[in-house]
Amino acid sequence: MNFTLDGNQSSHPFCLLAFDYLDAGSFCLLEVLIIVFLTVLIISGNIIVIFVFHCAPLLNHHTTSDFIQTMAYADLLVGVSCLVPSLSLLYYRLPVEESLTCQVFGFVVSVLKSVSMASLACISIDRYIAITKPLTYNTLITPWRLRLCIFLIWLYSTLVFLPAFFHWGKPGYHGDVFRWCAESWHTSPYFTLFIVMMLYAPAALIVCFTYFNIFRICRQHTKEINERQARFGSQSGKAEEMQSCPDKRYAMVLFRITSVFYILWLPYIIYFLLESLTDYSNRFASFLTTWLAISNSFCNCVIYSLSNSVFQRGLKHLSGTMCTTCMSQTKTKDSNTVRGKGSPNACQV
Repeated sequence: MNFTLDGNQSSHPFCLLAFDYLDAGSFCLLEVLIIVFLTVLIISGNIIVIFVFHCAPLLNHHTTSDFIQTMAYADLLVGVSCLVPSLSLLYYRLPVEESLTCQVFGFVVSVLKSVSMASLACISIDRYIAITKPLTYNTLITPWRLRLCIFLIWLYSTLVFLPAFFHWGKPGYHGDVFRWCAESWHTSPYFTLFIVMMLYAPAALIVCFTYFNIFRICRQHTKEINERQARFGSQSGKAEEMQSCPDKRYAMVLFRITSVFYILWLPYIIYFLLESLTDYSNRFASFLTTWLAISNSFCNCVIYSLSNSVFQRGLKHLSGTMCTTCMSQTKTKDSNTVRGKGSPNACQV
């Protein structure tokens, strides 16, 4: 559904990348390939993460698993919402006019990515409290406080971007695959600074402060262990090494997720500030930085699956269970199957 500014359907699709030789008849081939590919990866990857968390009780040992699941649900909704521009680029008629579709899509994706950003900040605070106040951690981080924090994350993210519906300006470039978004909905320097001051800057400062202190404390503990190991022998040093800074490895996993998030979002934020505060405008840069940032919704799944051994065991258990179920159904339908025959080794849990 690509329209002109007056709301009528245009005779030629609106292609942000403007590569005419890649336009396949009535839709933009390159944009469709990129968005549909990312949409499939984001939806499938986050569905797997959610299922693994529900099937692996050990992953719920840390309170950060609730924030990780919140991010997974938000990223899954990002993937589902990306079906809207996919249908638009395929020239599919949506039931709502383009201006409203563009605004709602831009608002929804902005809120969902804000939830991810705020969750990462809360995760870093959680790990900071766990390492700096291990004795009072369980009394400070209670289940109801955790649920309240997650609720406030969603509420705060919604309120930050809600002024976009009251003519404050465009909250981002997520909807620029629509002509109305790209040409008629403009950014405002004041609204951009408001978003930066209320969301981007505080989240980044919290993450930098907490992880800097986490690794400083862990490094200090490691130094003390090495000194005691050299003074009293290796056995006492090894015993203390197993007990000191137990969350360092888990903090490293979360730090990787946070680092990749900001690496992928930094070009988007820079372009957002550049166009809002100056007259610079580039459709190719807008499309590239936007979908590079959105691709982070899939990267979280990859990083977590490669870095967390408990998650890997949960994934193997889930795949093994599904494989065993599939094989048992096949054996039931096959009348020639020998009853005493077991499942193949590859499908055993």
